[in-house]
Amino acid sequence: MRTTKIAVLAATTAGALALTGCAGWGGGAGGGGSDSINVLMVNNPQMVDLQQLTADNFTKETGIKVNFTVLPENDVRDKISQEFSSQSGQYDVASLSNFEIPIYAKAKWIAPLDDYIAQDSEFDQSDILKPMTTSLSSEGKVYGEPFYGESSFLMYRKDVLAAKGITMPAKPTWQQVADIAAKVDGAEPGMKGICLRGQPGWGQLFAPLTTVVNTFGGTWFNQDWTPGVNAPEFKEATNFYVDLVRKHGEKGAPQAGFTECLNNLIQGNVAMWYDATSAAGSLEADGSKFKGKFGYAPAPVVKTDSAGWLYAWSWSIQQASTKKDNAWKFISWASGKKYEELVGSQLGWTKVPAGKRASTYENADYLKVASAFAEPTKAAIEAADPENPGVQPRPAIGIQFVDIPEFPDLGTQVSQDVSSAIAGKTTVDEALDKGQKLAEDVAERYQKRKDQ
Repeated sequence: MRTTKIAVLAATTAGALALTGCAGWGGGAGGGGSDSINVLMVNNPQMVDLQQLTADNFTKETGIKVNFTVLPENDVRDKISQEFSSQSGQYDVASLSNFEIPIYAKAKWIAPLDDYIAQDSEFDQSDILKPMTTSLSSEGKVYGEPFYGESSFLMYRKDVLAAKGITMPAKPTWQQVADIAAKVDGAEPGMKGICLRGQPGWGQLFAPLTTVVNTFGGTWFNQDWTPGVNAPEFKEATNFYVDLVRKHGEKGAPQAGFTECLNNLIQGNVAMWYDATSAAGSLEADGSKFKGKFGYAPAPVVKTDSAGWLYAWSWSIQQASTKKDNAWKFISWASGKKYEELVGSQLGWTKVPAGKRASTYENADYLKVASAFAEPTKAAIEAADPENPGVQPRPAIGIQFVDIPEFPDLGTQVSQDVSSAIAGKTTVDEALDKGQKLAEDVAERYQKRKDQ
């Protein structure tokens, strides 16, 4: 998954963490012979491209056969959780996000990569964008390498704003965005001012909303695990978001997620959209109705210097794997500079898995197809700080999520009530007061562990 499509990580992760004490770290060998590895990954398009390129390139060069198991996002998350918690060793490599990797690292389900990184000068870890490395690390060690990544920014129709005599600020605040949304609402027949996700889900509604909470000065949990869901700053941010989408947002907002907002902007139904940087490729694709008419501004802020989220599909090695050396060779290739060149030359530069390396944004061939959004994307990722996303210290890493196994369930439950507030069926205060009680239940577990 990407944050753009992130689905609920079922309670399997939380439940599986409880199995840590009985996981067999020695594990069994994966199948397929000594010169093969087993890779379990999500069926996103760029992963499917990788699968198609592997035999004629990686296997041909190394002699290592790769046996892929490719599943839809929800299915692959469940299978990876079950496989890695049991440490059966059946799969050597899996596609994990920066949400799972720190959790799995603490559970000792995945292997640190630092020794491989140190010995593999061609991989060039220093070229990986720093926030990516930070979000894929735990206790000073690297446990994952990104395949592609994203942050978030504000996308808008330059021509619509210009027709109203509006100039987008270089670094907009949320209040400025709200003012612009009011002015361009109705600028064209049927056009609304902005699209913001309202669809329930920790990775739908709360992906953008948590970044708004952060920059308004709120947080899910303070450093001592005191919940802040119904604190004044959290309520102010959520009321702002709900009011903005109710007054000037898209039709059907309570059901609108990434895909719906993407379609709304592409079709000219909205003038602005705050969401994932990865969406820009679709806006600027050949055949896009308004290609070349979009502008890109940093994630709007209030009290913080930046507010964009951070997400990456990445590779990790199962601790129980007996083929870690070959597993690293695959990761080094799949997340390497040469793989990007391979994709660009064989499939086209629009299909390059970007968002992870600084060198990608210096590549002339890539910039030819991504000039409109390449620099804003790189700037958004580089500005993301997963360790300090708000105005106060946090007990766990994460920008648009709290990196604990309980967050998917917590975030999704609270999002359902906030979505109902967007629909006018409840109030934000009622939604967040309920959310506070749920957060208190989660916090109690961590406070007890801290006291033990």
